[in-house]
Amino acid sequence: MDIYLPIANLSVNALVIILLGGGVGVLSGMFGVGGGFLTTPLLIFYGIPPAVAAASASTQVTGASVSGVFAHMKRGGVDFQMGGVLVVGGIFGTGAGAAIFEILESVGQIDTVINILYVLMLGSIGGMMAKESLSSVRTTRSGQPVVAAKRRHHPLVASLPMRWRFYRSGLYISPLAPLILGFVTGIMTMLLGVGGGFIMVPAMLYLLGMGAQVVVGTSLFQ
Repeated sequence: MDIYLPIANLSVNALVIILLGGGVGVLSGMFGVGGGFLTTPLLIFYGIPPAVAAASASTQVTGASVSGVFAHMKRGGVDFQMGGVLVVGGIFGTGAGAAIFEILESVGQIDTVINILYVLMLGSIGGMMAKESLSSVRTTRSGQPVVAAKRRHHPLVASLPMRWRFYRSGLYISPLAPLILGFVTGIMTMLLGVGGGFIMVPAMLYLLGMGAQVVVGTSLFQ
């Protein structure tokens, strides 16, 4: 069954769109991502204009994130204090991102910028996580026990002033770090139509040093 999308000015198969949303929802609950980093490029590959795909993916991200965070709340996997700071940064970031979006759209470069940002962001984050995964595989094949690395916040985070204690995450760091992270994520949300989880989750692990047990739920909350 085809449905017509007036803003995108084309017809799409409704079943394909439903299956796409369902698959992204499963990944959202598992990895703490709203799914926009998958939804937007998949819509683009399906023929939706990049600017329309980015904006449309934001609505899907909301539903997937809300349902996911309720599930993680039941097991105590959400740091609301950390999430609150991230939200404040995200509010200002989305405002800045909206202004950047309008400027790029007025000069006719928004589609190009969205495509380039996806290549850069997914390539760099994927490469970083692939490197750690390959290291774990080599250690396992050598017969040595895999020792979980202790998460510590980045030295740059440690140098920031005015520390707070985030009890659920077990951190004593400056709130400026998650505030800046939320701001950057807010900009990416507006430009790419993502919830920010594919940036947020690695950043919370490798930069803030949060434990994996609260990263997924906190990312979905933000």
